[in-house]
Amino acid sequence: MSADACVIRTRGLTKRYGHVLAVDGVDLDVRAGDTYGFLGPNGSGKTTVVRMLLGLVFATAGEIEVLGVPVPKRVGEVLPHIGALVEGPSAYGHLSGRRNLSLLDATGHPGPRRTRAERVDAVLDRVGLGGIDSRPVKAYSLGMRQRLGLAAALLSPPTLLILDEPTNGLDPRGIQEVRELLAELNAAGTTVFLSSHLLAEVEATCRRVGIIDRGRLLLEESMDNLRAPTGRILVHTPDVDRAHALLDGRVVERTAERLAVRADDPAALTAQLVGAGLRVTGVAVERRTLEEVVLGVVGAGSDRVDRR
Repeated sequence: MSADACVIRTRGLTKRYGHVLAVDGVDLDVRAGDTYGFLGPNGSGKTTVVRMLLGLVFATAGEIEVLGVPVPKRVGEVLPHIGALVEGPSAYGHLSGRRNLSLLDATGHPGPRRTRAERVDAVLDRVGLGGIDSRPVKAYSLGMRQRLGLAAALLSPPTLLILDEPTNGLDPRGIQEVRELLAELNAAGTTVFLSSHLLAEVEATCRRVGIIDRGRLLLEESMDNLRAPTGRILVHTPDVDRAHALLDGRVVERTAERLAVRADDPAALTAQLVGAGLRVTGVAVERRTLEEVVLGVVGAGSDRVDRR
C-alpha cells in the first residue's frame, strides 16, 4: 500500500440512537503508515466511531472504507488484516490467558496448528506477559487483562491496528512499554489508530491527530502543525530585571526567573543577552501544548455535574 493511500476513510459518518445524535457527519482520513490519535473527552463519540469502523455497529448514514473496501458490506475481507482492542479486552474468564489466545488463534487466524504455541508465546512475550502462569483470566489485574487484549490484537501481524484506550489500567512503566511497542510496530509498517481521552498518551505516540467532541470532528491535523512555534522564545535568567530592561517592548510575559520574548531566532537572542553581560540558564522556542490546542478547539467543558 502506498504511503499516501487512505487506510481509513469516512465521509459524513453519522450514528443516531433514537433522538441522540452520537456521531455527526465525521470525515476521517487515516493514511498508510500513520500513527493517528483520535482524541476527545469521554462521551464524545470515539468508541462509537471505532465500532462502526470494525462493522460492530451500523452507521445511520455516511460511508466507510477500511483498507480500501467498503464497511460493513465487505468487512470480512479486511478483518484478518486488522488488530483491534475496543472497550477493554474480552476473554473467557475461567481459562488462562495462554488458553484464551490459543482458542483465538485456532478460530480466527490462518497459521499452522503445529506452530500455534510458538505464536502465542511470542505475542505474550511482546506485551510483557511471557511469565504468566495457568491462573484464570478472571484473577488477572486490569493491567494484565489490558496486556492480554493487546496480545490478542497482535496474533496475526496487522496491517492496521485499532486501539481504544489501550493503556487503561497500566502503570507508568506499562504505559511506556506500550508506547515503545506501538512505535516498533509502526516502524515495521503497521498503521496505528489510537482512540484516547489521554492527552499525554496521544502527544507521546501520534504524528497526526483528529479531535472529536459531541460527535463532531472539529480538527484533523499533523502534530507538527498543531505544535508549531508561537513566535515567542522562553528565556531563563537570574538577571530577569536587567533582561527585561534590555528587551523592553519585546517582553510579553515575565516571572521571577523567566521571560517570554517576541523573537524568532533563539541563537541571536542569546548572543544579545550574553553580550550585554547577562547570565542565561536556558533558552527554548515556545510551542503550544496539545492540551492548549484541545482546549482551544473543544473549550473548557467537562463531564462534571455540580449541585445547583
